[in-house]
Amino acid sequence: MFDKLQAVEDRYEKLNELLSDPDIVNDAKKLRQYSKEQSDIQETVEVYREYKKTKAELEEAREMLEEKLDPEMHELVKEEFNTLKGKIEDLEQQLKILLIPKDPNDDKNVIMEIRGAAGGDEANIFAGDLFRMYTRYAESQGWKVEVMEASPSPSGGYKEIIFMINGHGAYSKFKFENGAHRVQRVPQTESQGRIHTSTATVAVLPEVEEVEVEIHEKDIRVDTFASSGAGGQSVNTTMSAVRMTHIPTGIVVSMQDERSQIKNREKALRILRARVADLYNREKQQELDAARKSAVGTGDRSERIRTYNYPQNRVTDHRIGLTIQKLDQVMEGKLDEIIDALIMDEQASKLAQLNEEA
Repeated sequence: MFDKLQAVEDRYEKLNELLSDPDIVNDAKKLRQYSKEQSDIQETVEVYREYKKTKAELEEAREMLEEKLDPEMHELVKEEFNTLKGKIEDLEQQLKILLIPKDPNDDKNVIMEIRGAAGGDEANIFAGDLFRMYTRYAESQGWKVEVMEASPSPSGGYKEIIFMINGHGAYSKFKFENGAHRVQRVPQTESQGRIHTSTATVAVLPEVEEVEVEIHEKDIRVDTFASSGAGGQSVNTTMSAVRMTHIPTGIVVSMQDERSQIKNREKALRILRARVADLYNREKQQELDAARKSAVGTGDRSERIRTYNYPQNRVTDHRIGLTIQKLDQVMEGKLDEIIDALIMDEQASKLAQLNEEA
């Protein structure tokens, strides 16, 4: 571990030199690249330096304890030694976590897709509840929510809604929402007071830059058609709606949210790029190690990940066995307790994997 840490510190120093080089300063692309790399490892370097400093202080205290000291001084040094020993253990744990390979998508914006699944109208209403929950959480983080495409349900909620959350680190929090969400409650239309079970599915994709995934223009077929509103009525008479098909994968994105065809094309391409990249990444992951697929964050989208039980005000995340009696707060966007637990579980799994490989 310490060889890796020394290599990280050496690289940090090299980056300091590069960022002082006038040629780099005048090259916007390289300046951005090296600045981001330095920012990514800065915390690791700071903790490692604190570790080395504390280690030296610990050795100094150890040497003093071996000398002949008066009882009072010996007790003071011993107390300092024990404090430093505890600090070393804490810093070592921090360093282990910092050395866990970072998900390259963690800092990105996210595209989220919510669809009502089993349960008819109630599933669509629940899809709307989930959208509201995620919007509240995003707002609490200072992130911006942009609806890209929505198909409202006549009974309330959405048959489908696609939206983007713009904010540094959004994917690191929302990636755990990928999967099937189950709700248990008495629908407003239920006269007998019976509890119904419905589901909505959530897909979470990191926004992908044009340079990250190569999509050739010749591989995209674009069809245009007139936008239609609720009940099939025409939104406008121009051919502003867009259906974009990625021919090699068969992935199709339709977009009619905007009155401008150009804007619909832009939105459709952003979603298409994210879906194609997600497909390629999942195929690559399966090829690399199908057996080691993480249970958190990369689970099958049809997998039930969480249950929202309204009569008992209870939320259960089935992946980590977490149950909290705060459904009312969760639905208002207070997701930190659940997300923090999922992040800790993911870190523990990756640490265990690193220890196995060591």
